[in-house]
Amino acid sequence: MLLRELQALLARINDAEVAEDVCDYLITDRALLGRWHAPSAAEGTPETLLVAEDSGALDVGLYLDPALLGRLAASPPLERLDDDNLEDFCTALEGVSHFHCVAWSAARGRTVSLLGLETQAEVDKYAAAVLLAGTQRGGALMRGLHGRLFERVRFREDLDGALRRIYLEANRYAARFCRRLEDRFLRRREARVRDMLGELRRFYRLGDAGKLSAIEAA
Repeated sequence: MLLRELQALLARINDAEVAEDVCDYLITDRALLGRWHAPSAAEGTPETLLVAEDSGALDVGLYLDPALLGRLAASPPLERLDDDNLEDFCTALEGVSHFHCVAWSAARGRTVSLLGLETQAEVDKYAAAVLLAGTQRGGALMRGLHGRLFERVRFREDLDGALRRIYLEANRYAARFCRRLEDRFLRRREARVRDMLGELRRFYRLGDAGKLSAIEAA
């Protein structure tokens, strides 16, 4: 299944394996989503990570809209990532990134904030898209990819002000980090993919505060 392949891709990029399979936690029934998180169901959100902690135990579920999954099945991004399926690819990968980061952090007794999850997901989307686009159609999608992911973005008009600020901050931090990746490792005659992966793996392990500090310091 695509989600399992996306999780494996993120595990390879960040050298961060987890025991949990995202497909075992997948929810595609909006009625069930409504029982656990009515606002997301009512707003028609295509992707939502549900997390509940009780007495040290963590319950997790990932909702993805079945129509989104259907479109990705009809236009597989791992075979051909293009402008037509890029948005759906990013939505699905964001959900998988959230799930994977929570599972990886929980296994190590780490906490992760919403800003940390969103920032890591933005970085993951860029890294995954770069690696796929670089091997497909002569790298055609690579041109302007940073702008597509970080500049030509839109947020729902009904977003709560505090939540909007978190999304904007995550976009800003990730855009800055990924621009640095692009400048250091991809703007040469020969891309230094291995070195870029090393930087991504170090970043993944920094924790929320460390990631933001590293970006601000650069």
